[in-house]
Amino acid sequence: MTVLTRLPRFVAVAALALAAHLPAQADTWPPKTVTLLVPFPPGGSTDLIARTVGAKLQEKFGASFVVDNKAGAGGTLGAAQAKRAAPDGATIFVSSLGPFVIGPHLIKNTGYDALKDFDYITVAVQAPNVLAVPAASPHKSFADLLKFIKANPDKMSFASAGNGTSDHLTAELFWQETATKATHVPYKGGAPAMSDLIGGVVDASFMNINTGLANIKAGKLRALAVTSAKRSPLLPDVPTMEELGFKGVTVTSWQAFAAPKGLPNDIKTKLRDGIVAALNDATVKPKLLELGFEIVGNTPEQFTAFQAAEFARWKKVIETGKITAD
Repeated sequence: MTVLTRLPRFVAVAALALAAHLPAQADTWPPKTVTLLVPFPPGGSTDLIARTVGAKLQEKFGASFVVDNKAGAGGTLGAAQAKRAAPDGATIFVSSLGPFVIGPHLIKNTGYDALKDFDYITVAVQAPNVLAVPAASPHKSFADLLKFIKANPDKMSFASAGNGTSDHLTAELFWQETATKATHVPYKGGAPAMSDLIGGVVDASFMNINTGLANIKAGKLRALAVTSAKRSPLLPDVPTMEELGFKGVTVTSWQAFAAPKGLPNDIKTKLRDGIVAALNDATVKPKLLELGFEIVGNTPEQFTAFQAAEFARWKKVIETGKITAD
């Protein structure tokens, strides 16, 4: 066999080898199973969003969308695992803001670079925090609380679910923006923090609205302010921090979808469109709104810019407050 007769076969083999190493394309995505990697235990807000959206993606695309909970180190263990996955759309990272913009400033050697190791697909939902006090608190309004905290530095206690959590950092941001000082009381989780807040063991807390809503509605807690840009339809009588004169304390917790760096653009577009459709589905959207979530569904470009801004913002808060994970 001459070199010329061998050439077509060589070219065909080379082409097949090259094709095997090319990124996955949208016409072959999704594979039979897509893993939605959640860096927290089952049952929380992020797990809920992953399972809710995953079920709709499964209906739309016909593949299995399976949630895999990999908890630990404030979500950074799961983030590091997601970063190491192949960028072929078979592994999608679903997380709250913690591993994206908080954990990297609190934990050394997380195993990933939050600004460089992911392709950002969309922020799915967001929810404001609410400043709440026990029903029996003498502070009937935000003005009452602010007056007391200014006159009594470190005398008011703020509960949180732990060091570096959203409720902790929102309180820290509040103190920085209002030039006040208070005592942070970290708990090992939201449940014991809520119990002691209702019982009056601690004075106040900045909790996620969907965490505190039931106890606010039941009259066990009094809501003094929300951290959204506009009033929450779930608490229409509660003023925003912006209305009260503190625009810098506009804060939302959020859940988002990302992928290991290198996800082909056509898959990213197909996935983002599927997620947004799932969030706005007539059987999904009303339930999420009732729980206090606001639908976002922004573009990859918008999420990328938002991620960078949030990363810088919380870095400043953490460094100014000298906050550690311990």
